[in-house]
Order: sequence, then structure tokens, then C-alpha cells
Amino acid sequence: MSVIRLTKEFSFEAAHALEGYDGRCREIHGHSYRLYITIKGEPESDPESPKYGMVMDFGELKRIVNEQIIDRLDHSFMMRRTPDAEQIAAELGGRFRRVVLTDYQPTTENLLSDFAERLLGALPDEVELCKLKLHETATSFGEWYASDNF
Repeated sequence: MSVIRLTKEFSFEAAHALEGYDGRCREIHGHSYRLYITIKGEPESDPESPKYGMVMDFGELKRIVNEQIIDRLDHSFMMRRTPDAEQIAAELGGRFRRVVLTDYQPTTENLLSDFAERLLGALPDEVELCKLKLHETATSFGEWYASDNF
């Protein structure tokens, strides 16, 4: 049977501030993120299976990605967990519920690493995470490849 790659696109809106950064991105600003997730595997070969011919049901992939990434970050404000950020989060918490403190600077690069780790723990054993591509803007994106990391 052939090995097939499948890619699904997701989008979410989020703001962040890069504390300690020496450029404009230290200020609160937002992005319309576009995330592409590529998996690979062999299509189900059992003609009696409801998933016959599929590597993975796109709906199941959507459920996993929404649960692990989108539902957590869409319309959120992300900051690296620091004493200052914790104070800001506490102050904003009375008005805004979607303040996300991360254990890393919320850059595209670090978000990709986090997303890969989350997905590797959530995808079914029979599919392999191949690639992630995260657009921060229409012209700027980062990529994570399994082949570079394993």
C-alpha cells in the first residue's frame, strides 16, 4: 500500500507580546495565524472498515487540533510566564479570560515546537506527524519537520 501525506489548514486569531525583545514586537500586537498540519500513513486497507481508503478522517484530525491548539489559543493574549506577566495576567483576568501564559517566548518558532509536542502525544499511533507550517503574517512563516527532529 502507498504511503500518503494529508494536510489540513487551520486558522486562529491571537495577540502576544515578546517581553524583553529589542524590537517593536515587544508591544502587544495580534496575528491572523494560519496553521498547516501534515500527517502521513497508509490508507486503511480493510474494505469492511468504515475508514477504508483513509489515512485518517479529516474530521478526527480537526477534533484533535482544535482540542490541543485552536480552542486554547484562539482569541487569546499570549505572554511568556514571568513575574511581570503573571501580574499583568492577574490584572487582566478580571476582564479577559483568554490570557495564556507560556513557559516560552510565544514566537512562531516556539509555538511550532509546542504544537508538535502536543500533537505527537494526541495523534493515533497509525499516523505520523510529518510537518507543521505556521504563518504569522501573509508573508512570514515557520516550519517544523519531523525529519529534522527525530
